[in-house]
Amino acid sequence: MKNLLFIVLGILIVSTGVVFALNNNAKVNADNHANKNVLVAYFSATGTTKRVAQNLAKATGGDLYEIKPVKAYTSADLNWHDENSRTSVEMNNPKLRPEIVTGDLSVENYDTIYLGFPIWWGTAPKVVHTFLEKYDFSGKKIIIFATSGSSELGNTANTLKQSVSKTATVIKGDVLNSNPPVEDLKQWVKKF
Repeated sequence: MKNLLFIVLGILIVSTGVVFALNNNAKVNADNHANKNVLVAYFSATGTTKRVAQNLAKATGGDLYEIKPVKAYTSADLNWHDENSRTSVEMNNPKLRPEIVTGDLSVENYDTIYLGFPIWWGTAPKVVHTFLEKYDFSGKKIIIFATSGSSELGNTANTLKQSVSKTATVIKGDVLNSNPPVEDLKQWVKKF
């Protein structure tokens, strides 16, 4: 009788271990699969947004893609006090789309796109619209994040929605200043 009890107990312990291992393996596989469908695309004129995007790519396990204007922005271009500076002219012309360097980006490989940029004049730079209009984001989930000295996202998500397919979802994220660490960003992405 004692042997039978040990055998039954042993079977229960082994069965519990197998079930736990299978469940844990399924969760790891689901997490890995989800991460392969994430893109972190960003535009950064001074490097601030780039640092946040790099940490976000680490936090999500996603691929990193830099949106590069054909002509890089200089300090003079970024002078918002000068109404004739490049960015002032761009931001005052709703139809203007600065040319971007195109690479081998295959947007169809991604389900979720985190899109980052600095806030200029209370919204996304025009070069971000160029990026959104260059590729087909049909059926994609686009979560925006930004860096800013003092501005919030405001109506930016709705403005960017005009540059993508009606089937794309544009979600207002947050302004992520102070270069949040990877662990904080792992928590932040859970909101979406």
